[in-house]
Amino acid sequence: MKITEVLKAKPTGAVVTVSPDATVKDLLGVLASHNIGAVIVSSDGSAVDGIVSERDVVRRLNDTEGLLESPVASIMTSTVHTCDHSEDLDTLMGMMTERRIRHVPVLADDALVGVISIGDVVKHKIGQLEFERDQLDSYVHQT
Repeated sequence: MKITEVLKAKPTGAVVTVSPDATVKDLLGVLASHNIGAVIVSSDGSAVDGIVSERDVVRRLNDTEGLLESPVASIMTSTVHTCDHSEDLDTLMGMMTERRIRHVPVLADDALVGVISIGDVVKHKIGQLEFERDQLDSYVHQT
């Protein structure tokens, strides 16, 4: 199974991004309004400059005075692990597990085309297992 197939199954193909110059307070508004846990940081909506999550905010709240007015660039992860849309889902799943990553930007020709979350991967894997179970059940019970 290819990553493209998982992206097609998502309810929306929109990729939410935030500018590196946006404030952390603006970031929180984006996360809340889209009901997501992480967002891609991009200066142009196509390149991946970084990624920032709710955890990044929470981990810095205690020790950073005025965090809410700070730019997103000050808390984002700038070394982002990405994948190509044509890669195999099992390869991505292994990378996410090994590196303990919950969100991976998906690129096609070096342009951002989607984001795969660990929830997307689990949902797709469960669907596959249910299909296989139904096929086996049908085979066993056929006369």
